[in-house]
Amino acid sequence: MRPVWLLLALWGAVHPMSWFLDWFGEHGFTLSGMIGAWHANAATSGLVWDLTISAVVLTLWIVVEGARTRHWRGLWAIPATFCIGVSCGLPLYLYLRRQD
Repeated sequence: MRPVWLLLALWGAVHPMSWFLDWFGEHGFTLSGMIGAWHANAATSGLVWDLTISAVVLTLWIVVEGARTRHWRGLWAIPATFCIGVSCGLPLYLYLRRQD
């Protein structure tokens, strides 16, 4: 499964990032504008909160499991999760935690 996790992490990085770059190309690089777009309506706000909670849960899992196993390589998935998204961070963590 390790190659599958890596492919999913790459897809989870490239696909969402293409949408973000398209948005920045259309509206300029403004983080406050993007946050405003994320909360444009109740549906997008719900999705933002769903992903935020998932990112926090994933981060706690990574930290707790890292402390338990002393497997610190998985910590790289935390910045990937918050800078790119859960769609990259979760499969990246699953890739990094495997010792195959």
